[in-house]
Amino acid sequence: MKYLKLLFILLIFSDCQAQEGNLLVRKSLISDWSKYPIYPRLADEQNDNSEWKEEYKYLDSIEVYGITYMSDGLKVHGLMAKPKASGTYPCVIYNRGGNRDFGALLVAHGALTLGQIAKEGYIVIASQYRGNAGSEGAEEFGGKDVNDVLILTKVLEEIESADTDKIGMYGWSRGGMMTYIALTKTDKIKAAVVGGAVSDSYASIKDRPVMETGVLSELIPNYQSNREEELTKRSAVMWAEKFSKDVPILMLHGNADWRVKPEQSLKMAMEFEKQRVPYRLIMFEGGDHGISEHRQEVNSQMLSWFDRYLKNDEKAPNMEYHGK
Repeated sequence: MKYLKLLFILLIFSDCQAQEGNLLVRKSLISDWSKYPIYPRLADEQNDNSEWKEEYKYLDSIEVYGITYMSDGLKVHGLMAKPKASGTYPCVIYNRGGNRDFGALLVAHGALTLGQIAKEGYIVIASQYRGNAGSEGAEEFGGKDVNDVLILTKVLEEIESADTDKIGMYGWSRGGMMTYIALTKTDKIKAAVVGGAVSDSYASIKDRPVMETGVLSELIPNYQSNREEELTKRSAVMWAEKFSKDVPILMLHGNADWRVKPEQSLKMAMEFEKQRVPYRLIMFEGGDHGISEHRQEVNSQMLSWFDRYLKNDEKAPNMEYHGK
């Protein structure tokens, strides 16, 4: 993984051109896909000629970039994917999971994870978070690094084709936790989707003690002296009253997920229910942490949610008790 992280940095940023701007320091188009390990999966090569495999032909309709932007005075790396066609597009901020090298964004994520959304007419931007993949600063697993997500709403203002009145947020696992925290700190997000999201750090520790010994205690500043406070900050089930009633949230979880037990999303849904926060919860039978068994449906549900509330400007549902 360390090799892949270094490869990401060298190939994305070795020949990039600086773009002047308040926040966006660098934007480098990924043009020669054959340089990257993902290429054999994407293309067929015959007689010195190559073409995209059928399911990846959409890569001709999008552009994928490595980016560097400023957050709290730090240079942070990330990825962006956008349609090639001229026009104005709604935006999605994608929050990666994992920590440190585990879950770090690679070029493959630009082509697949971000690209699958961009091809449907969205500008998708994602952060490595501070301290990761050559970014400056230190990761805090839901601390000040949440600012690296929040500032992307401003970074998007420097992308000419971005409609910054229509921004959604999509986070998986730790990225779901980052999404929950971010939603309580900004009014720029119009709709959100989370998958396998961490909503109860206390439960995470109970289910997987290594999360405390190998992640939280190592990444969160002053963890031992502020344990309860820091865990609560990262446990959305304990502050559901902070969520806006105007931002609909789609929650996706596999009920065979061992990394983040499905009970976390069930409990989060109950807290949203009490607070009348608009949500939809979908549990996927036999789904693992990435819900890989139902990936096509996951993508369909996610895109449909953003289409409703970003592209089509649908208002948040009426959560007041009503009807005959």
